[in-house]
Order: sequence, then C-alpha cells, then structure tokens
Amino acid sequence: METHKRILSILFIVHGTIQAIGMLLLSVFLSALLPYVLKQAEVDADAIELMDWLLPIINILTTIVILFFAIPSIIGGISLLSGKSWALTLLLVLGCFKLFSFPFGTALGIYTIWVYAEDKKIATN
Repeated sequence: METHKRILSILFIVHGTIQAIGMLLLSVFLSALLPYVLKQAEVDADAIELMDWLLPIINILTTIVILFFAIPSIIGGISLLSGKSWALTLLLVLGCFKLFSFPFGTALGIYTIWVYAEDKKIATN
C-alpha cells in the first residue's frame, strides 16, 4: 500500500505542477495575444473595451485555479511523501474535484479514491 501512496503523491505533484505552469502560460499567452490580434484586426473601440475588462477576469480565474487546485495538489503530494496523516484525506478531496477533468484528472481521481479506500480497509483490519 505504501507503494501506491508514493505513486499517488508523485502523480499529484506532477499534475499540480503541470496545471500551474499550464494556467500561467495560458494567462500570459492570452494577455499578450489578444491585444495584438485586436490591433491587427483593426476592430472598433467596443471590442477593445470588451478586452480591457475580459483580460483581468482571465487572469483572476487563472489565479483562482492555481490557488485552489494546483498548489494544494503539490502540498498534498509532498505531505503524503513525508508521511503526514492528513495528506491522504486532502488528496481524496482534491481527487474528487479532479474527476471532472477528463481524461487525466478522471483517472487520477479514480486512483485516489481506490488508494484511500484500500488504505482505510487495511487500517480497519
């Protein structure tokens, strides 16, 4: 069972890191690309005004995803590697949220639930 916990923690660290880097790159890409596209397309002032309030919303959503999903995944993975008792419960909660992220998050969520259930089954015996 310890092998599965180790694999699970490494998967969460990798998934959280990839998620954080991906969201940061998406935010930077959209913040740099959208104004350039609007300038090249020579759109009217309404579209530029729309982008002026849309870009901060994209940046806020990116920050929220990183703060609520990526960072706790990394912290939970590192904590489970360190043997903290609460880490598996944190990863279970995060794994349930990851079920909606098809296909990799779904697989990770199912694996998390399985590891948690097996750990509790062994602990009760």
